[in-house]
Amino acid sequence: MLESEEKMWYNINKDIITKRGTKMNISELKPAKVFEYFALLSSVPHGSGNMKPIADICENFAKERGLEYLRDAADNVIIKKPGTAGYENSEPLIIQGHLDMVCAKDPDCEKDMATEPIELYVDGNYLRARGTSLGGDNIIAVAMAMAILDSNDIPHPPIEAVFTVDEEVGLLGAAVLDFSDLKAKRMINLDSEEEGVFTVCCAGGVRVNATIPLTFEEVPADSVAYKITVSGLMGGHSGVDIDKGRESANRLIIRFLTKLYEKIGFGLAELAGGQLDNVICPESSAVIVINNNEENIAKLLAEAEKYDAIYKNELAAGDGGVTVKAEPCALPARCVILCESAKAVTTLYLLPYHIQKMSRDFEGLVQTSLNMGVLKLTENELRFSYSVRSSIATEKNDLVDKIKYLLSIAFPNATIDLHGDYPSWEYKRDSDLRGVIMDAYRETTGKEGIVAGTHGGLECGIFSERISGLDCVSMGPDLAEVHSPRERLDIPSVERLWELMKDILKRLK
Repeated sequence: MLESEEKMWYNINKDIITKRGTKMNISELKPAKVFEYFALLSSVPHGSGNMKPIADICENFAKERGLEYLRDAADNVIIKKPGTAGYENSEPLIIQGHLDMVCAKDPDCEKDMATEPIELYVDGNYLRARGTSLGGDNIIAVAMAMAILDSNDIPHPPIEAVFTVDEEVGLLGAAVLDFSDLKAKRMINLDSEEEGVFTVCCAGGVRVNATIPLTFEEVPADSVAYKITVSGLMGGHSGVDIDKGRESANRLIIRFLTKLYEKIGFGLAELAGGQLDNVICPESSAVIVINNNEENIAKLLAEAEKYDAIYKNELAAGDGGVTVKAEPCALPARCVILCESAKAVTTLYLLPYHIQKMSRDFEGLVQTSLNMGVLKLTENELRFSYSVRSSIATEKNDLVDKIKYLLSIAFPNATIDLHGDYPSWEYKRDSDLRGVIMDAYRETTGKEGIVAGTHGGLECGIFSERISGLDCVSMGPDLAEVHSPRERLDIPSVERLWELMKDILKRLK
């Protein structure tokens, strides 16, 4: 993106429009500096894999202020600032967040998120983006760290601000970071999404990419094609939302197709659902080819109506907006042969999904799960991607093995590749930093903070593995429905977190 375009989008996001159409400057939001940096960082596209523009902003920020910085080949950025007066010899602190966002948008949104930045707007107490995900996960962390680095009136120990890349696709930036440049043994990660909840452990995970070669044939002339769509699901983050009763459209469409094949045979011509392995798929579709006769068509439509009612009933409490539709469509030229169509959907139906085990250490915390976030039939093969998570490494490995074995039985020529394997972050029972943070929270809010674990992946696991004896806590403001166009950042919560951060820094002398 050209520099002039960056400035244009920064100005648009600086002079934001509220949901009611009122114009306001983003500096009217408090804390002003934090939201000004949020607008600046949002002035360039920064989906995973597209990190150079936002890393440029961070590097230029450090240069303009004469701060020591390091930027590696992956575009991870480290910015260092000495302690303020009286804190020069204090133990340093890492403030950490990631630069990339999950790019999700409404079906009717025409924005190209690879080349166009998001557009901010205010909706009551929330900051949102028009038609797209906001990227508050995790630009709020970077914006808050930059506001601290830019301050002249906040007492603080030496700071090592670490901004990593490609966290959302397997913590890839943290995995290649040179930790020899870091001296701190304590760290505040700002990648949590519930105010007052202080995360002290997380699941490890791995992305599983599977490929099944299939045999295609020309579609017989006496055939008709129907498009099956499962939609209306909420979707969400496969780590933090998987326990909220949210279902995967990929799982539902596979279940439907498996049951449909018992009624009528079909050739699979198209199958597509989801874009990212760590997002619970909200919509999935398939095109099937059947014999063109009234009985087959009647059975298909009846089955679609039946499963529309079944899913609405089963998911009434969490995903009641689900819809199953079967509509006639153009006849494709090719489809998967009938026997392999049946075997493919049946195999996918038998593979594990969703929550596998709950934690016994933290009530209500998911311990082990997996999410089939991406499903795609190409010209020659069927591809799908899982996000597998567990706070127990052996359980994570066991799930990966289960996928391998089940696939190998049905399709001996299937292949599986593992990417972005990252470690869990184990609970540290003795933590001086946690004590400081809990005391600060109690005194600034009058409430007791909650110590918790998360099923979402956090870079704290890699940092803890690479920095011996690291004392680490993750926290953040209220941020809802991340990884979706409904993502929203609670503005008053950001201000309260800012006050808490300043108090914590003052205590770390």
